[in-house]
Parts: sequence; structure tokens; C-alpha cells
Amino acid sequence: MRSPGRLRGPSMGVSIPVPVSGAALRAGVLEAVVLGGHLLLYPTGIRSEKPAGARGNDNGRPPALLLHGFSDNRSVFVLLRRTLAADGLRRVETYNYSPFTLDLRVTARHLARRVEALCERTGQERVDLVGHSLGGLVGRYYVQRLGGDARVRTLVTLGTPHSGTRVAPFMDAHPLVRQIRPGSAVMAELRAPAPGCRTRCVAFWSEFDELMDPTETARIEHPDLHAENVQVTGIGHLALAAHPAVMAAVRRALDGPGPAALTSLGGTASVA
Repeated sequence: MRSPGRLRGPSMGVSIPVPVSGAALRAGVLEAVVLGGHLLLYPTGIRSEKPAGARGNDNGRPPALLLHGFSDNRSVFVLLRRTLAADGLRRVETYNYSPFTLDLRVTARHLARRVEALCERTGQERVDLVGHSLGGLVGRYYVQRLGGDARVRTLVTLGTPHSGTRVAPFMDAHPLVRQIRPGSAVMAELRAPAPGCRTRCVAFWSEFDELMDPTETARIEHPDLHAENVQVTGIGHLALAAHPAVMAAVRRALDGPGPAALTSLGGTASVA
């Protein structure tokens, strides 16, 4: 039997036990449970939230903006949002982009305007972005290709196809799906040089992410980006946005200045 699942950051020795068996079957069951809960909550996230009024952030923490994935909505972040806002020191908002989106680059430009509005309302110069699946790719395009690194302090991605995914070839008729294929023009833009990019990137990826083909595509591999890749075992695609161990690690990534924020107690943090 395989050892218990862990979150790992190879370059920084991160090891965070995840309370699952690590077996593919167990990961599939967990994914089915998360999917069932998400389907129940999905109608509650169809409408975009009304942005909160102007208020400065306590403790100087940048506000966090959460970006959902393809054909999803903000309801996927019900638990993560609560975790990130638990101490009341961080404003957390969600961004619903249109389910009829056909061009990732257009969505990234809309995101740029949303970030500017968030900075204006909070009085903050920078924000943090957390993107699940396609949402992470929208955030990265904004940071890397639209000058978003001037506004984004940290970009966290959860199961995002940074190098493109080959899953579900029957969906290639959809323009947005074609953009997330390995050989697309969008992927070529993201492989292009990005000298001086100021945003810190943290990418969570799982060996059991059924939408990443290959699974390593959810890692950020770019010589110009300050990127940390954290491996998750025993967790599927949807569970990346809802598992307690991952949510706690995302919060530490936003709270801390660097790799040390993803570890504690000498490199291992038990999760109840």
C-alpha cells in the first residue's frame, strides 16, 4: 500500500501529510463527494457577488481575488474563501467571468479592470490571486502578458494547465479549449520570455488530477518566473479547491513571504 498522501515542494522540502490513503480509488471517491457537494452549491454562485464598499485592509494584507475554472462559478470557493478570511485580516472576493467566454485573453483583460477596481476600493497597491483550473491560467496571462505583475503580489494556482492539457480531445470544437492545448498560440505566449516579472507564483498540482494530461502540466516551468511547485497526492481536480490541507497551505502561501510559509514544525505539519 502506498504511504499517506502529502503535499510536496521539491525545491524547498515541503511535506504536509494529507489524510487520504493515496490510492487512485480513494482519490476518485473523494472527488465524487466533492462534486456532489459542488453541484448542490452551484446555483448559489451563478450571480456575481456585489463588491464590498471601500474599506482599508487591516494589517496591510493585500486583498485576495478568487478565479474559478472553465464552466464553473464562484461557488467552488465556498470553503476556501472562508479559510482565507477566517481571521478577518484579509478581504476576500470572487470574480465570476462569463460562462460563454471564448477567449482567455479577453477574460484576462476583464480581470485587469476588476483588479484595478479592487485596488481603488481597498486603497491597496497590490492584490493576491488564487485561480482554480482555467482561472489560474487567466491570472497568469494577466500577470505575465498584460503587466499584471505590477498589481499582483502572489498568484496561487490549483490544478491549472500551465503547459496545456490534452484531456477530452472531443471538446476541441470549443475555442477556449483549443487555447489550453499544448501547441496553442496562448501557450506559446506564456512560454515567451517574461524578464523582471515581480509576481511570486505558487502552483499546486496532483498526480490524480484527471483533467491534467500530463499531470505535470499543472507545474509552472518558466525561467523568468519566481515559481514554487507544490505536489499534492491523493486528491483530484475539484478537491484541490476544497481539501482542508490544501486550503491551509494556500493560506500560508498568502500569509508568508516565501517558501518557508508552506511548512512548519521543521518541515512537516500534521492536518487533523
